[in-house]
Amino acid sequence: MRYLHTMVRVTDLDASLGFYCDKLGLKEVSRNENPMGRFTLVFLCAPADEEAARKGQAPMVELTWNWDPEVYEGGRNFGHLAYAVDDIYAACQRLRDGGVVINRPPRDGRMAFIRSPDNVSVELLQAGPALAPAEPWASMPNVGVW
Repeated sequence: MRYLHTMVRVTDLDASLGFYCDKLGLKEVSRNENPMGRFTLVFLCAPADEEAARKGQAPMVELTWNWDPEVYEGGRNFGHLAYAVDDIYAACQRLRDGGVVINRPPRDGRMAFIRSPDNVSVELLQAGPALAPAEPWASMPNVGVW
């Protein structure tokens, strides 16, 4: 398992970049504009991690800016922790066997979400290419929120 990023939702992308980059000193590594989903993702890293982060080898902060205004209450501005795993199906099965609810099953062989006992959302991402869809995951519904 490898730690990937922490996601934080922001209401004003320019102000947030001013804080995280100009004031705190983080560096922008990548940006993904998604017109269909109406959001922008900006990945930031510490200056000493910039080279490794550009190769996907250092943890980052993901700023998620939803284009449609939204008020984030109850900690909703904090999104999730994210980890890459070697085999998403094996990881989810191990967690499920341990009593963890898989909130968003890895139907696509790529991504799943679980929650900690304190309700912190944790994203699991398949390292490398997505695995072929497989049961029981392919037909498993979402449970709760993620």
